[in-house]
Amino acid sequence: MSPAQKRFLDEMMPKIGIPYAAAPLDLAAAFGREAAKIFEIGFGMGETTAKIAAAHPEIDYLGVEVHNPGVGALCKLVAENSLANVRIVQHDAVEVLRDMIPDGALAAVHVFFPDPWRKARHYKRRLIQPDFVALAARKLAPGGYLHCATDWENYAEWMLDVLSASALENTADGYAPRPPHRPLTKFEQRGLRLGHGVWDLLFRRPSNPEKETTS
Repeated sequence: MSPAQKRFLDEMMPKIGIPYAAAPLDLAAAFGREAAKIFEIGFGMGETTAKIAAAHPEIDYLGVEVHNPGVGALCKLVAENSLANVRIVQHDAVEVLRDMIPDGALAAVHVFFPDPWRKARHYKRRLIQPDFVALAARKLAPGGYLHCATDWENYAEWMLDVLSASALENTADGYAPRPPHRPLTKFEQRGLRLGHGVWDLLFRRPSNPEKETTS
């Protein structure tokens, strides 16, 4: 951790941090208002989460990350940009989603550039698995969406297969164009200049409950 990350981690987490607890979280109370809630998994150094939150002050963002440098970096961005719509849980994201988020409470779940676990023997460690997608789908409100992005083509194909077999509906014919709400990161811009691909997948929970139960 840099000294700045350490300082902002210590200063900001008492203000915007939410301790993990194996009990449902009152999201409105956590943010101090009623608003659409988006769950950000593995926000890395927080650049994308801070940009999205700044561009959409009407939406609340709950970011989950385990690594101190990334949490400290997002805390710094929140403080510097006076973002009132970001909260952070420093814990395993699957456990937070499972234990703390009420069913049907989320407008969206964002999973941007998760670890692709490139070796075939490690595929079982990938986040996007049928059980995780089923869990995320339960936490989405009808019409809510799961947005995944990856720069690893094999993982993109894996994601498309897993998501297509779920109860969620694809909003595109295969991969989706990058939605305006996902800003380009510096890492992604460099990769695109070098000719690297990036794949977005945007799947939505059906608004019609009858269609969902028959899918």
